[in-house]
Amino acid sequence: MSSAHGRVGVGTRFQYDGEVVEVVEMTATAAGNEVILRNDRGQVRRLALKELLFSDRVQLIPEQPGPAATDVEQIASVVLSQLTPDERRGVLERAEHVREVLTGYRSGSPELPREGEPLPAYAPGASLEDRYMAKAVELGVAARSVRRWVAQFREHGEAGLTSRKNRSLSQGTSADERWVETALEVMVEHTAQSKPSRTLVIARTRARVIARFGEGVVAQPSRATAFRILADLERRHPLFRLSTKRNRDIAERPEGPYGKLRPTRPGEYLLMDTTRLDVFAFDPFTLRWVQGELTVAMDWYTRCITGLRLTPVTTKAVDVSAVLYQAFRPRPAGRDWPRHAVWPEHGIPRAVLLDVEAAEGPGLASPPLAPETLVVDHGKVYVSEHLTSVCQRMGISIQPARLRTGRDKGPVERFFRTLREGLLEALPGYKGPDIHTRGEDPESEAFFFLDELEAIVREWTAVVYHCRPHAGLVDPGVPGLRMSPRKMFEHGMARAGYIEVPRDRDLAFEFLQTKWRTIQHYGVEIGRRRYSGPGLPAPGIRSPYAGPVKNGWPFQVDPDDISRIYFRDPDSRAWHTLMWEHAPSADMPLSEDALAFARKLAAAKYRYPDDRLAVADLLERWNLGLGTTLAERRMALRLSREQAALDLPETETTTTAVTSLASVRRALGQDDALPVTEVPALDVEEGDDDAADMEDLTAGEDDFYADALEDV
Repeated sequence: MSSAHGRVGVGTRFQYDGEVVEVVEMTATAAGNEVILRNDRGQVRRLALKELLFSDRVQLIPEQPGPAATDVEQIASVVLSQLTPDERRGVLERAEHVREVLTGYRSGSPELPREGEPLPAYAPGASLEDRYMAKAVELGVAARSVRRWVAQFREHGEAGLTSRKNRSLSQGTSADERWVETALEVMVEHTAQSKPSRTLVIARTRARVIARFGEGVVAQPSRATAFRILADLERRHPLFRLSTKRNRDIAERPEGPYGKLRPTRPGEYLLMDTTRLDVFAFDPFTLRWVQGELTVAMDWYTRCITGLRLTPVTTKAVDVSAVLYQAFRPRPAGRDWPRHAVWPEHGIPRAVLLDVEAAEGPGLASPPLAPETLVVDHGKVYVSEHLTSVCQRMGISIQPARLRTGRDKGPVERFFRTLREGLLEALPGYKGPDIHTRGEDPESEAFFFLDELEAIVREWTAVVYHCRPHAGLVDPGVPGLRMSPRKMFEHGMARAGYIEVPRDRDLAFEFLQTKWRTIQHYGVEIGRRRYSGPGLPAPGIRSPYAGPVKNGWPFQVDPDDISRIYFRDPDSRAWHTLMWEHAPSADMPLSEDALAFARKLAAAKYRYPDDRLAVADLLERWNLGLGTTLAERRMALRLSREQAALDLPETETTTTAVTSLASVRRALGQDDALPVTEVPALDVEEGDDDAADMEDLTAGEDDFYADALEDV
């Protein structure tokens, strides 16, 4: 039997730093055992025995043959773990027969004999050759097979009795390796092209092999063998089974080992990305069907969405800045949101700190965080000079992801998929992620305005997404504990002992867009909107700024909420809030696009419209779901009827959660307690069809519904 040990003493040879040395003396000193080595040139070296035995620079040269780590045989655990239960029982039974041949006992020990053991044929006095013959007769095999079993058992134990002992890791095919490598080369060339057929790849491979090596040099496999080779190569480079987009994603995977940023606390990494939603919405400004683009900011450690913004068609740099602004100054929570979905004003969960005033107030839609690192892609909107300058001043590091590598922002990409599967596909107007999953006519279904859709996404994020356990939120110390983003926020605070919050909440104003305007006696006018408030300099004071507007002052404007603007006093450096004169008529944040659309409606309906009337009419339109002209009202009414009668599939995880959102109920007309704004008084003139239609609507709603569905 070979042995795995080797003797270390005088005369033992080692390979030390590439040269052969021999032990000539071993001594014991106060520092420990030491050896004296001599190489072939007669040079002597003194070395500690510990270094000689455990250093990676030293390798023992054994004197007798034995097992080595470089042997071609598989290790015993690999060989035995490949066996099926029946094969394992057969190996154990054969091992018992071999031990009976060698010792006379099937257990291999006289201390554990079985009944009747040892048998006369295997008694200690019988010769080994007689035992071979007796076992061959007993099992009905040749004596040569028994000798082979004994030899394999003596060398490898039970693992040597298996038929898989010398099987290689991969059986492969009998085809020429040059043909296989050429086929893989052809498959790689089709990565960025349309998906080819297997027959085309085989034909091009054969032609390239002949052109490269010559006619008859490389054996061409048969058609069936070529198909099997392509099936094996499909595991190395997918080309035929998956979609071309998926194949390109797999081909772009990094070749080396995967790396990963590992956040350790909330606010350490903030992921930002933009995607186009797979649902049709109605842009009230352009009166067109659009696919909104959703920009979100996600805290990597907690998966909390700290800001989001839905824009039509194209996202701009000001939209990205507005989302980052929400991380510093979160939006207020909805009035009808459940209590568990609302963050206190200070942003710390109530489970950590009880705040009575925050419990009574509206609270926040997301926690305020000051990110340390911003992970974005290479889009122009994310590397604009305004955003990079503000981040540099705030001490926020911008880390761009690799080109066309979505996995660098994996958590936010997964959020987009969760949003589609958990919310969007249950909404009317859903079209699917691609052309192959699109319905017959999704544009004709019920719809939401962009503002309504953003409110629905924001509420679903707070009510469902932040409160539902995520498979990716785990603590390695407690692997069975599943946590939601809100629980992970609490866990991050307990683990790190702190969170990064804005040192000054007014720093968030630096992310907003700057508008240069002059100061008049009535205040400031931006987009035909007048703002005024305390802290505004008196008109006539010369501006210290050399801006694009003569004697102009800078004002910060939030495109999501035009009810107020912000101004910083150049002397005291204190920020002041200036309110829009018609802000009290809109008890909600109003975007700039929504106001422009309201003005367009008011100009077509009223003789002397103003912003107060336009805002009131816009709120009434959103509440009632009606248009302005008779034809548009009939169309909107039919769609609202479809919304009310919409029969979505009831599932616990998707539809029930979506239809329970207050914003969805309100948009679908299912909230009976929703207040309806009164229609403003109109100056009705003879022959004014639109005004007469509105008068009919105010006079009798049932009468209008009775004839509104009649064919035009």
